[in-house]
Amino acid sequence: MWGYIVQGLGYGLTAAAQPGPFQTYVISQTMRKGWRRALPMALAPLVSDGPIIALVLLLLSQVPSSLEHVLYMVSGVFILYLAVNAFFAWRNFDAEDATPSGETPRSLFHAALMNALSPGPYIYWSMVTGPILLDGWREAPVRGIGFMGGFYAALVGSMGALILVFGSARRLGAKVERGLLGVSTVALVGFGLYQLWRGIGGWVIG
Repeated sequence: MWGYIVQGLGYGLTAAAQPGPFQTYVISQTMRKGWRRALPMALAPLVSDGPIIALVLLLLSQVPSSLEHVLYMVSGVFILYLAVNAFFAWRNFDAEDATPSGETPRSLFHAALMNALSPGPYIYWSMVTGPILLDGWREAPVRGIGFMGGFYAALVGSMGALILVFGSARRLGAKVERGLLGVSTVALVGFGLYQLWRGIGGWVIG
Protein backbone atom coordinates (compact mmCIF):
# COMPACT_ATOMS: atom_id res chain seq x y z
CA MET A 1 0.00 0.00 0.00
CA TRP A 2 2.62 2.53 1.11
CA GLY A 3 4.81 1.62 -1.85
CA TYR A 4 2.08 2.76 -4.23
CA ILE A 5 1.45 5.94 -2.26
CA VAL A 6 5.15 6.81 -2.40
CA GLN A 7 5.22 6.11 -6.14
CA GLY A 8 2.19 8.34 -6.60
CA LEU A 9 3.83 11.16 -4.66
CA GLY A 10 6.99 10.86 -6.74
CA TYR A 11 5.22 10.86 -10.08
CA GLY A 12 2.96 13.72 -8.97
CA LEU A 13 5.98 15.86 -8.07
CA THR A 14 7.59 14.97 -11.40
CA ALA A 15 4.48 15.96 -13.35
CA ALA A 16 4.21 19.29 -11.53
CA ALA A 17 7.91 20.08 -11.99
CA GLN A 18 7.91 19.64 -15.77
CA PRO A 19 7.64 23.03 -17.52
CA GLY A 20 4.65 23.17 -19.83
CA PRO A 21 1.77 25.31 -21.08
CA PHE A 22 -0.43 24.46 -18.09
CA GLN A 23 2.17 25.62 -15.58
CA THR A 24 2.87 28.73 -17.64
CA TYR A 25 -0.80 29.64 -17.84
CA VAL A 26 -1.20 29.21 -14.10
CA ILE A 27 1.78 31.51 -13.50
CA SER A 28 0.43 34.16 -15.89
CA GLN A 29 -2.96 34.13 -14.18
CA THR A 30 -1.27 34.38 -10.79
CA MET A 31 0.58 37.49 -11.93
CA ARG A 32 -2.63 39.01 -13.27
CA LYS A 33 -5.02 38.18 -10.44
CA GLY A 34 -2.99 37.34 -7.36
CA TRP A 35 -2.61 34.03 -5.58
CA ARG A 36 -6.04 34.04 -3.93
CA ARG A 37 -7.93 34.06 -7.23
CA ALA A 38 -5.41 31.82 -8.98
CA LEU A 39 -5.19 29.16 -6.27
CA PRO A 40 -8.33 27.25 -7.39
CA MET A 41 -6.55 26.53 -10.70
CA ALA A 42 -4.32 24.07 -8.85
CA LEU A 43 -7.43 21.85 -8.82
CA ALA A 44 -7.69 21.84 -12.63
CA PRO A 45 -6.14 18.34 -13.03
CA LEU A 46 -8.83 16.95 -10.71
CA VAL A 47 -11.46 18.40 -13.07
CA SER A 48 -9.93 17.27 -16.35
CA ASP A 49 -8.08 14.03 -15.59
CA GLY A 50 -11.03 11.83 -14.67
CA PRO A 51 -12.32 11.38 -18.24
CA ILE A 52 -8.73 11.16 -19.52
CA ILE A 53 -7.86 8.31 -17.16
CA ALA A 54 -11.10 6.49 -17.93
CA LEU A 55 -10.53 6.84 -21.69
CA VAL A 56 -6.92 5.74 -21.56
CA LEU A 57 -7.36 2.81 -19.20
CA LEU A 58 -10.64 1.47 -20.57
CA LEU A 59 -10.30 2.10 -24.30
CA LEU A 60 -6.65 2.64 -25.13
CA SER A 61 -3.55 0.58 -24.52
CA GLN A 62 -1.58 3.15 -26.49
CA VAL A 63 -2.67 6.57 -27.72
CA PRO A 64 -3.13 6.41 -31.53
CA SER A 65 -0.70 8.67 -33.35
CA SER A 66 -3.52 10.27 -35.35
CA LEU A 67 -5.32 11.30 -32.14
CA GLU A 68 -2.07 12.57 -30.67
CA HIS A 69 -1.46 14.83 -33.69
CA VAL A 70 -4.98 16.26 -33.54
CA LEU A 71 -4.61 16.95 -29.83
CA TYR A 72 -1.34 18.77 -30.42
CA MET A 73 -2.95 21.03 -33.03
CA VAL A 74 -6.09 21.77 -31.00
CA SER A 75 -3.98 22.40 -27.91
CA GLY A 76 -1.68 24.74 -29.87
CA VAL A 77 -4.59 26.86 -31.11
CA PHE A 78 -6.10 27.09 -27.63
CA ILE A 79 -2.78 28.03 -26.04
CA LEU A 80 -2.26 30.79 -28.64
CA TYR A 81 -5.74 32.09 -27.80
CA LEU A 82 -4.74 32.28 -24.15
CA ALA A 83 -1.46 33.94 -25.15
CA VAL A 84 -3.39 36.68 -26.97
CA ASN A 85 -5.42 37.34 -23.83
CA ALA A 86 -2.22 37.44 -21.76
CA PHE A 87 -0.66 39.88 -24.24
CA PHE A 88 -3.55 42.32 -23.92
CA ALA A 89 -3.37 41.98 -20.14
CA TRP A 90 0.36 42.84 -20.33
CA ARG A 91 -0.19 45.76 -22.72
CA ASN A 92 -3.01 47.24 -20.64
CA PHE A 93 -1.40 46.34 -17.33
CA ASP A 94 -2.59 48.37 -14.35
CA ALA A 95 -1.25 47.35 -10.94
CA GLU A 96 -4.17 49.08 -9.25
CA ASP A 97 -6.82 47.40 -11.37
CA ALA A 98 -8.71 44.80 -9.37
CA THR A 99 -9.80 41.70 -11.24
CA PRO A 100 -13.49 40.80 -10.79
CA SER A 101 -13.95 37.73 -8.64
CA GLY A 102 -16.30 36.30 -11.25
CA GLU A 103 -13.34 35.46 -13.48
CA THR A 104 -12.02 32.77 -11.14
CA PRO A 105 -14.35 29.97 -12.35
CA ARG A 106 -13.52 30.88 -15.95
CA SER A 107 -9.80 30.66 -15.20
CA LEU A 108 -10.28 27.24 -13.64
CA PHE A 109 -12.29 26.15 -16.68
CA HIS A 110 -9.56 27.42 -19.05
CA ALA A 111 -6.86 25.64 -17.06
CA ALA A 112 -8.84 22.38 -17.02
CA LEU A 113 -9.61 22.67 -20.74
CA MET A 114 -5.95 23.28 -21.54
CA ASN A 115 -5.00 20.18 -19.59
CA ALA A 116 -7.70 18.12 -21.30
CA LEU A 117 -6.60 19.23 -24.78
CA SER A 118 -2.92 18.58 -24.15
CA PRO A 119 -1.51 15.23 -25.31
CA GLY A 120 0.66 15.11 -22.20
CA PRO A 121 -1.88 13.62 -19.76
CA TYR A 122 -3.01 11.03 -22.31
CA ILE A 123 0.56 9.91 -23.00
CA TYR A 124 1.51 10.06 -19.32
CA TRP A 125 -1.43 7.96 -18.18
CA SER A 126 -1.17 5.46 -21.02
CA MET A 127 2.59 4.90 -20.87
CA VAL A 128 3.79 5.84 -17.37
CA THR A 129 1.28 6.05 -14.54
CA GLY A 130 -1.54 4.04 -16.11
CA PRO A 131 0.23 0.66 -15.93
CA ILE A 132 1.20 1.31 -12.28
CA LEU A 133 -2.39 2.20 -11.43
CA LEU A 134 -3.66 -0.96 -13.13
CA ASP A 135 -1.12 -3.16 -11.35
CA GLY A 136 -2.06 -1.70 -7.98
CA TRP A 137 -5.77 -2.03 -8.66
CA ARG A 138 -5.40 -5.67 -9.71
CA GLU A 139 -3.48 -6.47 -6.53
CA ALA A 140 -6.03 -4.64 -4.38
CA PRO A 141 -8.27 -1.67 -5.28
CA VAL A 142 -7.06 0.20 -2.20
CA ARG A 143 -3.53 0.18 -3.62
CA GLY A 144 -4.66 1.74 -6.87
CA ILE A 145 -6.60 4.34 -4.91
CA GLY A 146 -3.53 4.99 -2.77
CA PHE A 147 -1.41 5.56 -5.88
CA MET A 148 -3.90 8.06 -7.30
CA GLY A 149 -4.26 9.76 -3.92
CA GLY A 150 -0.51 10.21 -3.62
CA PHE A 151 -0.22 11.40 -7.23
CA TYR A 152 -2.86 14.11 -6.98
CA ALA A 153 -1.85 15.16 -3.47
CA ALA A 154 1.66 15.88 -4.79
CA LEU A 155 0.47 17.40 -8.08
CA VAL A 156 -2.16 19.72 -6.60
CA GLY A 157 0.04 20.59 -3.64
CA SER A 158 2.98 21.46 -5.87
CA MET A 159 0.83 23.60 -8.17
CA GLY A 160 -0.57 25.39 -5.13
CA ALA A 161 2.96 26.06 -3.87
CA LEU A 162 3.93 27.38 -7.32
CA ILE A 163 1.00 29.80 -7.24
CA LEU A 164 1.94 31.03 -3.77
CA VAL A 165 5.58 31.58 -4.80
CA PHE A 166 4.71 33.63 -7.86
CA GLY A 167 1.91 35.37 -6.01
CA SER A 168 4.47 36.66 -3.52
CA ALA A 169 6.50 38.05 -6.44
CA ARG A 170 3.76 40.63 -6.96
CA ARG A 171 4.98 42.34 -3.81
CA LEU A 172 8.25 43.17 -5.55
CA GLY A 173 6.52 45.95 -7.45
CA ALA A 174 4.52 46.68 -10.59
CA LYS A 175 7.54 46.53 -12.92
CA VAL A 176 8.48 43.03 -11.78
CA GLU A 177 4.85 41.91 -11.93
CA ARG A 178 4.40 43.25 -15.45
CA GLY A 179 7.74 41.79 -16.53
CA LEU A 180 6.84 38.31 -15.32
CA LEU A 181 3.48 38.60 -17.05
CA GLY A 182 5.29 39.49 -20.27
CA VAL A 183 7.65 36.53 -19.91
CA SER A 184 4.74 34.16 -19.37
CA THR A 185 3.02 35.61 -22.46
CA VAL A 186 6.08 34.89 -24.60
CA ALA A 187 6.31 31.40 -23.11
CA LEU A 188 2.66 30.71 -23.96
CA VAL A 189 3.27 31.78 -27.56
CA GLY A 190 6.26 29.46 -27.70
CA PHE A 191 4.33 26.51 -26.29
CA GLY A 192 1.41 27.17 -28.64
CA LEU A 193 3.61 27.27 -31.73
CA TYR A 194 5.50 24.19 -30.56
CA GLN A 195 2.27 22.24 -30.10
CA LEU A 196 1.11 23.27 -33.58
CA TRP A 197 4.47 22.32 -35.07
CA ARG A 198 4.37 18.89 -33.46
CA GLY A 199 0.81 18.28 -34.56
CA ILE A 200 1.13 19.50 -38.15
CA GLY A 201 4.64 18.11 -38.59
CA GLY A 202 3.67 14.72 -37.24
CA TRP A 203 0.53 14.66 -39.40
CA VAL A 204 2.47 15.47 -42.57
CA ILE A 205 5.30 13.05 -41.85
CA GLY A 206 2.93 10.34 -40.66
